This record gives sequence, C-alpha cells and structure tokens, in this order.
Amino acid sequence: MTALTRLSLTDYRNHAAASITAEAGLVVITGDNGAGKTNILEAISLLAPGRGLRGAPLSDAARQGGPGGWSVSATIASPAGEVQLGTGTQSAAPERRLVRINGASASAAALAEWLALVWLTPAMDRLFSESAGSRRRFLDRLVLSLHPGHAQRVARYEAAMRERTRLLTADTPADPVWLTGLEADMAEHGAALAAARADVVAALGALLAAAPDGPFARPLMQLAGNDGDDLAGRLARGRMRDAAAGRAIEGPHRADLIVTHAAKAMPAAACSTGEQKALLIAIVLAHAGLVADRSGRPPILLLDEIAAHLDASRRAALFEQLAAMGVQAWMTGTDAALFADLAGSRLPTSWLTVAAGRITPA
Repeated sequence: MTALTRLSLTDYRNHAAASITAEAGLVVITGDNGAGKTNILEAISLLAPGRGLRGAPLSDAARQGGPGGWSVSATIASPAGEVQLGTGTQSAAPERRLVRINGASASAAALAEWLALVWLTPAMDRLFSESAGSRRRFLDRLVLSLHPGHAQRVARYEAAMRERTRLLTADTPADPVWLTGLEADMAEHGAALAAARADVVAALGALLAAAPDGPFARPLMQLAGNDGDDLAGRLARGRMRDAAAGRAIEGPHRADLIVTHAAKAMPAAACSTGEQKALLIAIVLAHAGLVADRSGRPPILLLDEIAAHLDASRRAALFEQLAAMGVQAWMTGTDAALFADLAGSRLPTSWLTVAAGRITPA
C-alpha cells in the first residue's frame, strides 16, 4: 500500500501550523462546517500536478494575516520506501509553485511519479450535469494515475492550442510555417492524450461490466469527441473556420465522458442526486482497483463529505469496500456518527477532529 503517513501545513488557509500523523489505512476527519476539514484534503491534493481539488489560484491558499506564502509537506510510505514531498509558494511570487521531492527541486509534473490521488467533493455531485470540461478534467485525473506523463501532455497540447488561436485571431496574417509547427505539436500531444483517455475508459468499462452487482449503481462509460487521428491535417484545413470561431473546433480538447446508469438505461444527468453520487463512487472504486492491478500502487482517495448523500447501507458498503481494497482514504464529515461502521474495520483507522484550524486526535 502507498500511504501518506505524515502531513504538515504552514500558513495554509486557516491552518497556521498543523501536523498530522496518520495510519496507513483510513483517516476520518470530523468537525463543524468551516473548521478546515476540506482545507486539509485540498492541501493533500496539491501534492499532485494541477491546482488541486478546488482548482483555485495558488495565492488563495495563503492564510489571511499570514506572510503571504504557504507550504505543504508530506511523508509517503510505499513498498519502495519513504518519499518526502513538498510544495508551496513564496510571498514574492504567490502564483509560482515550488516543488521539492526528497529535498531536491522538481517540477509539479514529477509528483505524479510518486503519488496517485483521486478525489470526490460535494461540488462533483453535479459533475454529470455540468460542462464537458468538468467531466474531462475528472477523467484526466483518473488517467494521470495510470499515465504519469498525461498532465504534461495536456499542458503542452493546451499551450500550443492557445498560441495557435492567438496567431489565427491576430490583426496581422499568421506565419503559416509557425502555424504548421504548432499544429504538429497539437497532433503529437493530442494523439497521446486521446489514446491514454481511451485506454482508461475501456479498461474501467471492462472492469465495471465484469463486477458483481452491488449497492452502487453500475455505470456505463464511453468517450465522445476524443479524436486525435490526423489532427494536424484537420487543423490545417480548419484554420479559417477556427479563426472565425476564435477557438479550435476539433481535437481531443473537446472530449466528453458520457456516463449512463446501466440498470435504468438512463443518462447520469437525469438520475437522482443519490444515484449520481453512487455512480461516481463506483467509478472511483473501480479506478482504484485498476491502478492497483496495473501498478501495484493504488491511489490515495480524498473523499470530502462522502456520506452526505448515501443511505446507511451504501455507507456501510463503501467502508467495507475500502477496507477490502486496502487503499488509504481520507474522509471528512460533520458528524462522527456517519462513520460508526468503521469501528470494526479491517484497516487501521485514524480519527481526527478539526476546530478553528486546530487538529487533534478524536
């Protein structure tokens, strides 16, 4: 098992200086609304590439009244030994992210080589009724756990796409040679990210189809608009159209994850809030199993207010599956009673309480 065993926050949101020691199993964090529970999960999520589970500007994480910068550091226990990860900002450059791995400076993309993270938050309960971009970002987080270079591919693809759009919409004619080079970059990275997405969706679909019926709704998954074939040619032929639209009309940046409730043959967006939550949980649990099978390193799960829309039987089933899979899961909730079924868990469980930014063992 890969687990986060020590976590330190300095001037991070409402945590001036916090230190947590956790079991390599389940971690339950309870406290009132606004106490700082989600801030802990967000801090952990920043130990992976990207902007974390809130997607907020880095400067937003700095504690009000603090020096302006912040830091998060952690010890990761893995079969290969302990790894020290750290990230943060300085007051002089609040949007410039610093990363250290075992004390050495590194890129944010390098974090994916050491730690796989997947999260569910209350805001994601609306994932299936939100924009395709939200679902694409959710899928890319799943892909990153299996293809560590995926985040860098996405970043390079989007950078080339932005530059191409800038040239196409400029007042002066764009250099066709420069456009051709940018389109070649988009084609190279686009084909790789499209293939990685297709691989993960196909593998998850097979795993979910073979799984026995359980308490969570069975999702059917497919990709739409994830086309990276002959992208350079299609972009070259579509320059006038894209210039008029002010964006690239074709490419894997328009991909969408389509999810259907299998038993009801109903689009996920049309399902109840509880059913949508169950579909998301089923996908995340299947993904954790897939990562464990392929890499031997299951992701760490960050489950914010996970019990909010689950009935008692589904809560018990979730805890049982987490214990059976042997993953580390950090879970938050306002009421400790929602986690009562964990008292007999097969995995060691850490119980923490948060109040006004202070973290204490429960």
